[in-house]
Amino acid sequence: MYTKEVNKILEDKLKSLPHSPGVYFHKDTSGEVIYVGKAAVLKNRVRQYFQSKRDMDIKTLALVAEIYDTDWVETESEIDALFLESEMVKRYMPRFNILLRDDKSQSYVRIDMKSKWPCVTFTRNPLDDGADYYGPFYNGYALKKALRYLRKTFPYYTKPPREGDRPSLDAHIGLEPLSLTSDEYKTELRKLVSYIKGNRVQLVRELERDMRVAADSHDFEKAAQLRNRLQNLRELKRRIMFGDREFLDISKDKALVQLRDLLGLEAVPARIEGFDISHISGTNVVASQVVFVNGVSSRSDYRKYKLSRQQNDDYASMYEVIHRRLSPKNIASWGLPNLLLIDGGKGQLDAAIRAARKREVAVPIISIAKREEEIIIHADFSCVKSTYLDAIYKDSLDGIFVMREGEYYIVNLHPDQRNAGSHSKNLRGGTLSRYADTVKLFQRIRDESHRFAVSYHTVLRRQKQTANTLEEIPGIGPVSRRKLIKHFGSMRGVVQASSEELTSVVGKDKAERIKQVVGGQ
Repeated sequence: MYTKEVNKILEDKLKSLPHSPGVYFHKDTSGEVIYVGKAAVLKNRVRQYFQSKRDMDIKTLALVAEIYDTDWVETESEIDALFLESEMVKRYMPRFNILLRDDKSQSYVRIDMKSKWPCVTFTRNPLDDGADYYGPFYNGYALKKALRYLRKTFPYYTKPPREGDRPSLDAHIGLEPLSLTSDEYKTELRKLVSYIKGNRVQLVRELERDMRVAADSHDFEKAAQLRNRLQNLRELKRRIMFGDREFLDISKDKALVQLRDLLGLEAVPARIEGFDISHISGTNVVASQVVFVNGVSSRSDYRKYKLSRQQNDDYASMYEVIHRRLSPKNIASWGLPNLLLIDGGKGQLDAAIRAARKREVAVPIISIAKREEEIIIHADFSCVKSTYLDAIYKDSLDGIFVMREGEYYIVNLHPDQRNAGSHSKNLRGGTLSRYADTVKLFQRIRDESHRFAVSYHTVLRRQKQTANTLEEIPGIGPVSRRKLIKHFGSMRGVVQASSEELTSVVGKDKAERIKQVVGGQ
């Protein structure tokens, strides 16, 4: 049946593959995930690896030669699998994904609901610009294909319309809104966003209800439009659907189960929050809060903090952000995490624990040191049980090493490897430790919290630079500066704006002054 000789367990697994879409995980003899892929039909796609080798290239043949076991997770649609695949690739960093992928950059869907006419666009570099981003997705072609299907049901703009222009061809064929106000268009666009977020069933019910109401009111034209939308949605279900929910069974997640056992937690940490501080010499000091649910990033839950005291003191800044995060208001709104991961050493960890104690909140807190990427755990902090760590204190066991420095445990989950500098990715290549999956999860959270903090810091720094440029223009006060930045988004937008566009925002006189100063930039 199969051209590659497979073990009996794997052969039985292949016979039980479902016909649904999902994500599959190829593993080697040691249990390491060596490749993560997605499939519209798991049964067809996974079995291809063990059948004809005629069309396989050298890299794929090398992958197949190392496959010893395969697991999979079913999803509701191909695009759901697309999202889960991208997260799992970043989680496990399988070496064959790096070898086999030509396009390693992920894509995001960007929608700026704050603008007058929000557009749906694609980007590879999400910014902290107030817009909503959905993703990431590794397969840009499949992503754009899905949005093309959705556009027939939820018409949207891909570039801002010009006031006074005649409707475009896209509007006449139903791909752009026709004769809608800005508020009406945003209402329709929110339905697209709801669909993207996975609320498909609820949306279909709302459309069916609205169609019945329109029919009962004898508004048959509206009822027919809603009927067509429902038909398009049913057609989408047969083709490709779009969502960003997590379908992984948390009880089977190796990294999370290992983390529970390592720290002696009562349950698998379903919600992990990572924190980092970013600044330059104590200016524009900000903090990031990234959230991982079931081991997968939940971007809608990310939060950013502009710290009240602008100072070059990471310990004080970490104390402030954790103290604010654990306020009664935020706990009521966001709930309590199962674990806090602090980017930093003993000082940052101690500051976070002091903040939690000040709030009288019991939550497990650990930190990850930058250089050697060692886990630091406070020995006396009751939320983390140290029984297991005591058992292997100063002894190598299961591929990890634990040291005791005063009231802290220093846990090295990868004693066979070393880093060369902060935020190094040398450990990406794998480790002999059986905690390799946990190490990669820590790295993923730490890197994401660092990226998000630096992104927010960069935005504030650019805004300050922009404000300084506009302050040099006579007659352009704080109100006018805010109007310009809000309307054009950045100083680059102000520079590129025409005199007519500037006039519509701040008037003719001020527009002329601005052009005299920035016209040559």
